[in-house]
Amino acid sequence: QVQLAESGGGLVQPGGSLRLSCAASGSISSINAMAWYRQAPGKQRELVAAFTSGGTTNYADSVKGRFTISRDNAKNTLYLQMNNLKPKDAAVYYCNAKTSGWGSYWGQGTQVTVSS
Repeated sequence: QVQLAESGGGLVQPGGSLRLSCAASGSISSINAMAWYRQAPGKQRELVAAFTSGGTTNYADSVKGRFTISRDNAKNTLYLQMNNLKPKDAAVYYCNAKTSGWGSYWGQGTQVTVSS
């Protein structure tokens, strides 16, 4: 079992920045990929950024050049640095971890609101 806890969401003006954090606990050694997703009201959950099992990173086209995914293995924490935020980035952001046993775990989500 893996537990994930996101933090760092909030209200920011267009053009502003936020850094989201996702603290992982439990069977950390079983995790082989982690990612950030988001879901806006009335829309499907979509992939924002990910570390693959091979250690490479993937980004949605809509966030390339503005968002950066990173991790601190010593702290078992995944980050998402979001710069130049736009109203269309407003959503609940979720952390996801996939494990070697084909498990998929989600955090509770953190709300990001982009508004002037």
